[in-house]
Amino acid sequence: MSPRTPTAVDAIVGRNVRLHRMAKGLTQTVLGDRLGLSFQQVQKYENGVNRIGSGRLVRIARALDVPLAALLDGADGGERSPAPSALHLIAARRPFRLARAFAAIDEPGLRRSLVALVELTARVCAGRRGGRARGLGE
Repeated sequence: MSPRTPTAVDAIVGRNVRLHRMAKGLTQTVLGDRLGLSFQQVQKYENGVNRIGSGRLVRIARALDVPLAALLDGADGGERSPAPSALHLIAARRPFRLARAFAAIDEPGLRRSLVALVELTARVCAGRRGGRARGLGE
């Protein structure tokens, strides 16, 4: 593998950039404009296709107004096996929307009921598929 070839860690960092960008309600175009990049370049970073240099990573953290460490979350497991991060659960658009909507619910009883409903639905669906889970970005 070439030293410039993206790794699993690059994919994790890109996923974190995407997650924080979405949390701020920014498009790839807006983030790109803040960094002097095209939206396509931001997209390549987020998809882990292109590596993000350290200087650019610092600029991205500033543009997103997040600590640099937030963009490295889950990447401390080394090159071969990055540490799993809870962020991977909501990195795709639909799970992120679900988490955002859930966070907006103030009623504890309703939140418990929704969790129970989703857990039951997941068990039923897993039973129909013989226990196999589908991708989170579905």
